[in-house]
Amino acid sequence: MEIQQIIEKLGLEPHPEGGFFKEVYRSTGEIDQGSLSEDFIGKRNYSTSIYFMLTSDTFSAFHRIHQDEIWHFYKGSPIRLHCLSPDGIHEEFIIGSDLENGQVPQLIVPAGYWFAAEVLEENTFALVGCTVSPGFDFRDFELAEREKLAEAYPDHKTLIEQFTRE
Repeated sequence: MEIQQIIEKLGLEPHPEGGFFKEVYRSTGEIDQGSLSEDFIGKRNYSTSIYFMLTSDTFSAFHRIHQDEIWHFYKGSPIRLHCLSPDGIHEEFIIGSDLENGQVPQLIVPAGYWFAAEVLEENTFALVGCTVSPGFDFRDFELAEREKLAEAYPDHKTLIEQFTRE
């Protein structure tokens, strides 16, 4: 299938970090704010899940959330995912289906880590799923500001410039 066909078939919409997404699951059960850490304001569903498509002509900009995020590979090109830990360690992972060459079909990004992603092959896409628990809310989402992130992680300034939009 072509990129536009997948977008239409799955009902994907543009995502603020780049790429396209659609929420496909939101649990009916909720966690009260009193049972969550101080990072959260208000209740959260137990869990949420989205489809996420990234194309080779863009990238998923550095962002972070308050929850762990599990990435599941479905189709297309492998993705390189860059993670910056709170103490400044950069790691990169390849999410894909080629297990023999070190790709992983599932990856967990820990809560509070900055992360960004890119499609490895030109003129293609990657279709993944992302699961978050406690459930995602845009109040938990922070898109990186280039200057502030580079100031916090000066050793990774070039990487940050590559994967931020402003």
